[in-house]
Amino acid sequence: MRGYYIKNCKQMERYVVIMAGGAGERFWPLSRKSKPKHLWNVVGGDACLLSMTYSRARETVGGENIFVVTNPEQVEAITLACPEIARDKILVEPAGRDTTAAIGFSAAYLKRISGGSDCSFAVLPSDHVVKDVQAFSETLGEAFRLAESGDKLVTIGITPTFPATGYGYIRKGEKFGGGEYYKVSRFFEKPNLERATEYLNSGEFFWNAGIFVWKTSSILSAIDKNLKGAGDILRRIESAADFNKTASELYPQIEKISIDFSVMERADNAWTVPAKFDWDDVGSWTAIERHCPKDADGNTVIGELYAKDSKDCLVFDAAGRATAMLGVEDIIVVHSPDATLVCKKQCAQNLKELVKILPDKLRR
Repeated sequence: MRGYYIKNCKQMERYVVIMAGGAGERFWPLSRKSKPKHLWNVVGGDACLLSMTYSRARETVGGENIFVVTNPEQVEAITLACPEIARDKILVEPAGRDTTAAIGFSAAYLKRISGGSDCSFAVLPSDHVVKDVQAFSETLGEAFRLAESGDKLVTIGITPTFPATGYGYIRKGEKFGGGEYYKVSRFFEKPNLERATEYLNSGEFFWNAGIFVWKTSSILSAIDKNLKGAGDILRRIESAADFNKTASELYPQIEKISIDFSVMERADNAWTVPAKFDWDDVGSWTAIERHCPKDADGNTVIGELYAKDSKDCLVFDAAGRATAMLGVEDIIVVHSPDATLVCKKQCAQNLKELVKILPDKLRR
């Protein structure tokens, strides 16, 4: 009966909100605050990551129902990189307050344009790579149906393929019929290698992709319950005569915290739908090797390379600059117009630590 009810529940007006405010520091020197990695083409093809995400979303909801949430610094770059996204579909955060505030801000706006009626929406990161768009749409549709069937906070779970230490994990709870979805037993933060291996071998865990689906009423209620003062601020913003002015005044007062910490890890109504699609979060420069061809020496090259006795390297040129290598292996070289990165592949995940010590002119 549970499965029958899910499949036949009333469909609400559905939206997609794409989160596009991050700086993508692990992709420096290409990615900067004003034009981060989701506005670059880093995996081949003609489109940037945000444009690819927008295109996928259109397979589930129409373009009129897709919104992009970003910060003031990125608005112009988004309109230039993604002309298919209308300016009135770009929601600008008054201040960077992490994902809880951004999601609450989006929910308040959707409730406002819906005349106070409940609706459902998916939250998508802007920098994921998915090739099977049809399977993505099918999975998202299942998540929408589950979210609309009651007071449920739904997340998409990715079946692990290796013991990743850079992802959060979701432990499966009870499985329900009529479709494969699970009650969430618990969320786990990024583990060490030993723990990640245990998670993988147990078969009881998903990777947490940061893809969510819920009703506006469900997520606003959860934020109100778990984050002191945030619910009242969001209600005042949603009902204000001047939405933007009130948001500018009140939004910066919301605590800066991710939705995982503020809501999902505390929720007793969290559910997960397993992904039917391929997935890559393209978290650092080494991820490019999974999407671009290699030469005979194992080098991944986007640009012009002249190499001798060099193997298993990654070269990415965004400045029209040639690279020459001699007697090196397992290194990354990235050229941007004003900076060049050289690092060992094993250090790629720690690039954020380098960015912290850079002058502001090299971060913007």
